[in-house]
Amino acid sequence: MPNPSSNGGSSHQPTEYTSLLAKPIDNGPPLHDSEDESPFSRALILAEFWLLLKDSTPVILAYTLQNSLQTISVLIIGRSSPENLAASAFSQMFAMVTGWMIALGGTTAMDTLASSSFTGSSNKHDLGILLQRGFLVLGLFYIPVAILWACSEPVFLFLGQSPQLSHDSARFLTCLIPGGLGYIYFEVMKKYLQAQGIMRAGTYVLLITSPLNAGLNYLFCYTFKIGLLGAPLATGICYWLSFALLVLYARFINGAECWGGWSREAFQNLRTFARLALLGIVHVGTEWWAFEIVALAAGHLGTVSLAAQSVIMTADQVLNTIPFGIGVATSGRVGNLLGKRDDTGAARAAHTSAVLSMVCGGVVLAVLIGTRDHFAKIFNDDSDVVRLTAEVMPYVALFQIADGLNGSCGGSLRGMGRQHVGALVNLVSYYCGALPLGIWLAFHGWGLKGLWVGQCIALYLVGVFEWVIVARSRWDVEVQKAFQRMDVHETLEDAI
Repeated sequence: MPNPSSNGGSSHQPTEYTSLLAKPIDNGPPLHDSEDESPFSRALILAEFWLLLKDSTPVILAYTLQNSLQTISVLIIGRSSPENLAASAFSQMFAMVTGWMIALGGTTAMDTLASSSFTGSSNKHDLGILLQRGFLVLGLFYIPVAILWACSEPVFLFLGQSPQLSHDSARFLTCLIPGGLGYIYFEVMKKYLQAQGIMRAGTYVLLITSPLNAGLNYLFCYTFKIGLLGAPLATGICYWLSFALLVLYARFINGAECWGGWSREAFQNLRTFARLALLGIVHVGTEWWAFEIVALAAGHLGTVSLAAQSVIMTADQVLNTIPFGIGVATSGRVGNLLGKRDDTGAARAAHTSAVLSMVCGGVVLAVLIGTRDHFAKIFNDDSDVVRLTAEVMPYVALFQIADGLNGSCGGSLRGMGRQHVGALVNLVSYYCGALPLGIWLAFHGWGLKGLWVGQCIALYLVGVFEWVIVARSRWDVEVQKAFQRMDVHETLEDAI
C-alpha cells in the first residue's frame, strides 16, 4: 500500500478505508479462542485479568507521579507563607478543572482512535498522523484556557475570592501558561506510546522529572528568590522536559516505527477527533467538577468539615489514579482488539476490566476501613478533624468500588468511541440527582457525611449504568465503527 502521507489523496488509488478492512495488522498479545474453548473460559479470563493488571500498573504509577508534580510544588512554596500556600493550592485546583481537563479528558480521543488504528490499519504510520492531529486539535483547545488564565483575576473576584488571593492566583496561572501546553503534549505523546503497548515509558520519564521538579521548585522559589512565581516556572519546565524525554524515548528506544514524518493528512478528519476529545473532556470533567462543588459546599459547613474534606480529597486524588489507570489500560486494550476485529475478545476485556477494578476497589476499601481511626493523623492532629474523618471514611471506602467500576467501564466506552454515553450518564447521575441530594442532606443534619452519601449514590448509579451499557453493546457493530473512524475522509457523521 502506498504511504498515505505521500500520495496526496489521489482518487485513482485505493482508499484508506478499503485497505484497512483488507489487511489488518496482527499485533498485541494474542488471546485467541480455540474451537474447544469458550470465549469466556476461566483460562482466558485469568489471562486477560493478568494482562490488564500488568498494563495498568505502570499507568497508575505514572499518574501518581504526575499528580506529585503539582503536590510537591504546593508543599515547597507553601512553606514560605500561608498566603503563598493558599494561592498555589487554589491555582493548581483551578488548573486541574480547566487546563488539565484537556490533557486528561481530551486525549481520550487518542485512546479511541490510536489503539484501534495501531492494530487495524495496514499502514503503521497512520498512528503518527493521529499523534500530529492530537497536537493540533488539543493545542487549539488550550488557547481559550490560556486566555482564561491570563485574565483570571476578575473571574476570581466575581466568584467571591479575596482581592489578594485573586491577584496572586492570576499571576501564578499566567506564569503556568507555557508549561500547560507541555503538560498536554506530554499526555498526547504518552497515549501514542500506550497505543503501541508501550506502557512504562511515561513512568520512566516521570521518575526522572519528579525529583528534578522538587529541586527546581526550591531553587527558583528560594535560591533565586523568585518566590510564588518560581513554582509555576519550575513546574512548567518539568512538563516540557517530560515531553522532550518521552520524544527521545520514542526516537531512540521504542515507538519510532509508527512515525512516518510530518504529513498534511493530520489536517484531515479533524471533526471526528475534536468531537471525541470534547466529549472526553465532558466525560472526565463532569465527575471532577462535581467534586469541586462538594468541596465548595464543605466550606460552608465549618472549619472542621472543610479540614476533614481536604484530608479526604487529598487522599482520594491519589486513590483515583487506580481506577483511572485501569480505565486507560482498558481503553487501549478494547481499541486494539476492535482494530483486530476481535469482537469477542473486546467484550471479554471489558468485562474482565470491570471485575479487576472492583477487586482493586475492594482492597482499597479494606485498607481505608482498617485505618479510618488514624488516617487523618497523617495530615492533621486535631481531634475533631480526626473524629469527623473517621465518621465519613466508611462512605469514602464504599465509594472506591463504584469509582473503580466507573473507571473501567468508562475506559471500555472510550475504547469504543462512546465518550458521549459516559458524559450523559455522569451529567444525569451527578447533577440531576446526587449533588442536590448530597447538599440537601449536608444542610439537614447529615453534615459532611451527607455530601459523601450523595457522591456514593452518584457513582454507583454511573458504574452500574455504564456496565449495563457495555454488556448490551453489539461488539460486531463496534468493530465496524472502529474502522469507520480510521477512514481518511472528512465526513464521518456515523462514526460515533
